[in-house]
Amino acid sequence: MPIDNTNSMNQTQLVEKYWESLITHTPNKNRILANEADIKRVFSRSPFVADVCAKHPEWLVELLDFAAPSMPQSYYHQKVSEYVSQAKTEDELAKALRRCRQFHMAAITFSDVLNRQSIDASLLQVSSLANALIEQGYTWLYSSLCSKHGTPVGSHGPMPMYILGMGKLGGHELNFSSDIDLIFTYPEKGETQGGKKSLEHQQFFTRLAQKLIQALNKVTVDGQVYRVDMRLRPFGESGPLVLHFDAMEDYYQEQGRHWERFAMVKARVINSDDSSYEATLQAILTPFTFRRYLDFTTLDALRNMKKLIATEIRRRKLNNNIKLGAGGIREVEFFAQSFQLIHGGREPSLQSKSLLTTLKALEENEIVENEVVEALKQDYLFLRKVEHTLQQYRDQQTQTLPEDEDQRQALIEVMGFPNYAQFLTHLDAVMARIHGHFNELIEESQDAHDPQDSLFSACCDAWQLQMVEHEFCQTFASYLPPEDASRVQHLLLDFNQNQRRYLLGQRGEDTLNKLIPEILYVLITHNAQGVPYILKRVLGVISAITGRTTYLDLLLENPDVLKQLVRLCERSEWVANEIKRFPLLLDELLTPLYLEQQDTDIVTSKNDYISELRQSLLRVEPDDVEAMMDTWRQFKLCQQLRIAASDISGSLPIANVSDKLTVLAEVVLEQVVHAAWHQISERFGVPNHLTADNSGFAVVAYGKLGGYELGYGSDLDLVFLHNAPREATTTGAKSIEAQQFYIKLAQRIMHLLNTKTLFGQLYETDLRLRPSGNAGLLCCHLDGFKRYQQEEAWTWEHQALVRARGVCGDKTLLTQFADVRAEILGQPRDKAALRDEVCKMRTKMRQHLLNEKAQKVDLKQCVGGITDIEFMTQYWVLANASTIPSITRYTDNLRILNEAAQHGVIDDKQAKMLQDAYLALREQYHHLTLADTKYADQTDQLAKLREQVTGYWTGIFSEICK
Repeated sequence: MPIDNTNSMNQTQLVEKYWESLITHTPNKNRILANEADIKRVFSRSPFVADVCAKHPEWLVELLDFAAPSMPQSYYHQKVSEYVSQAKTEDELAKALRRCRQFHMAAITFSDVLNRQSIDASLLQVSSLANALIEQGYTWLYSSLCSKHGTPVGSHGPMPMYILGMGKLGGHELNFSSDIDLIFTYPEKGETQGGKKSLEHQQFFTRLAQKLIQALNKVTVDGQVYRVDMRLRPFGESGPLVLHFDAMEDYYQEQGRHWERFAMVKARVINSDDSSYEATLQAILTPFTFRRYLDFTTLDALRNMKKLIATEIRRRKLNNNIKLGAGGIREVEFFAQSFQLIHGGREPSLQSKSLLTTLKALEENEIVENEVVEALKQDYLFLRKVEHTLQQYRDQQTQTLPEDEDQRQALIEVMGFPNYAQFLTHLDAVMARIHGHFNELIEESQDAHDPQDSLFSACCDAWQLQMVEHEFCQTFASYLPPEDASRVQHLLLDFNQNQRRYLLGQRGEDTLNKLIPEILYVLITHNAQGVPYILKRVLGVISAITGRTTYLDLLLENPDVLKQLVRLCERSEWVANEIKRFPLLLDELLTPLYLEQQDTDIVTSKNDYISELRQSLLRVEPDDVEAMMDTWRQFKLCQQLRIAASDISGSLPIANVSDKLTVLAEVVLEQVVHAAWHQISERFGVPNHLTADNSGFAVVAYGKLGGYELGYGSDLDLVFLHNAPREATTTGAKSIEAQQFYIKLAQRIMHLLNTKTLFGQLYETDLRLRPSGNAGLLCCHLDGFKRYQQEEAWTWEHQALVRARGVCGDKTLLTQFADVRAEILGQPRDKAALRDEVCKMRTKMRQHLLNEKAQKVDLKQCVGGITDIEFMTQYWVLANASTIPSITRYTDNLRILNEAAQHGVIDDKQAKMLQDAYLALREQYHHLTLADTKYADQTDQLAKLREQVTGYWTGIFSEICK
């Protein structure tokens, strides 16, 4: 019952006309009259619903009963299936899809314009309906084609054609009246099987795709299901309608462009089946879309897209467009997807198809501030509600504010504003907020340097022009001494020559040509002294990453990161070499503020490391040993760089440096022991003497780890202990003696620590301090350890025990070890004999380990150096522990010296001097390690300090040691 002459009526007259016609034809007059006010309100706000009811008055009662917010997503699949199951021909299929769509879109509108459901619920309803219509249409057509031509079969059985829903359809955020962007793909080439006339898979799936597009896109007397857009497929409009997986993978690997990555962020398989076929498809698309490391190669593309958006707004004067205008829906989507492309490879939570879920993940990952996310979310939902209301008026795809007064009235009624002027004021504020965040997202490309900056011009010329040495030096005459300029030129020439070995591509070459002048500029501006030496280190890093344009872009796009790299290379050759070996450490330079916030206490540091490592390991399958080993190594490398950067910046005292390096090793070691236990117990079971909470195994740290004095690159001196009875065996199907179990456990720990992977070695370990040294068992029973210390250990082994402490394992066993240690150290000793043995050992060490260089000092082994202080401290512990048990409480030299002073073993002045000397020597030793050397220059200050230490040494050992 169509309503004629609608153009000559105003909205009120039209609604009354619809109402009169409806009352005349409806079989449920009483029910309709009871809801007259709501029905007229809906008709005035959506002539689309009025038209549907005019054509199908029998639907109105169902529309009144439809409770959209309560409908599960499965409802639409069930309903569409009921419609489609009656279809016998493709024409009947088309009719069923269109009638089903028309009813449910009217039902959703009915709820929306009366504000009976939220806009995010409405978006999900519209998307779920579209999903069901597409999938059921596909299923019917696939079955029909299989009955004629047989079934496509691949290596994993019958093959589907996968339908990728793009854009808002992929994100379950479809517009009310929207095109749908689709991409079709299938797993493997071949021929159909079981039909009268087989087809190649390409032919079969192309026909299927064509029929599905027609079923959805064609306009019939019943209207249209969806306008279908296939331009996002590989090769665009000129490409095949359907591609098999191999062809798709080749395309995205070799020809995929930035805008296609942007589109793939929201790609979702409509007809998901969780099969191995789909897993293969995801394995193709995910690496293309989300790069493993922080991906700054996309910044230029994102910047260009942003510029295009702004240009389009100005060119098309999209002032009244809530999607494409300044501060419109597109800018919110661009905001979220930009972060997804940059960070999604490292943060799986950012790989969501949903914009709202992505915004939440940006907040949870602390990438975007909470207040920004909340504002964007609310403003986005407001605009989507406006968009739905505009489109639900006549089921037309529009995002432009209306000129028509009736439609404006309908809009403000649904949106809850008293007049259109107040609505516009609120809308302007919303879009202004969004546009502000959009503008802050990525700065538009512009030259960072003043055109009149002669230094930067010189840096560009130095890299881009071929100059003779005299000309080069003259170019930098105002900035560098001639000898430095000459050295810089030779470094650049050598670097340039070496780069010719790499196939950079045009993009990589362009980036490098921009980056090298920036590096020179930063070096000369901030490092007037030593430019050639620092440049050599920085170019070493650049050479290592030349083939990885991601990192080149990272440095070029982030001046602070570049400056941080230069600063680290200036202060530490060790850091430069670490970054050169492991470029992933460059990612750590993205958080330079964090690098200055390392001055936390040892307990807090350890808890932070535990939490961060646990988070990293959540992404690793427990049985993926290789990935686990790489994760440990990456974690250690990144944390070491953070510590070194804070050390170099002067924000971290030397004692805190060692504390952090020590607890870092402890946290990693605990994880390694846990993983090794899991791996060995899976094979052999666990020793049968254990109770639920015990492992009967402990790791004891000696040396620098034991004394909380670990340095950069220090190895770990370890001893492994167990408490298994001699007769104990394991509980597994393959049972072994408990002693063998613990030996295998120790071997596994050593393997996990020492194995060199792509990310290097975790820690170098030394087990020579175990009972009997290299001839002893890898894992010793605690009783055997005690007996050895009592009966066979040398004095130097008791000295080593001063710095020993349990670091992880069975708590009961660790307590027992501490008791054994205290008992051994507390044995009465003849002080004269002890002095003699300690002195002889020190002399022997110096003879074997000291490597004197002209004008250089080995801070560790030299007279008056680090080891002299350590030996004095150990002597005081061994000489006095029998009468002063508390002197054995600590394993680090600083607190041992405090204990010695408190109990009168030494005076306060002596303790203070030795502590200060020890800290000064260790700080310099740390910095020598960062400079990749172990020898210090002889200075007056160092000579005076050594002289003071030697004075105390002589006071103890007199003429014994010379």
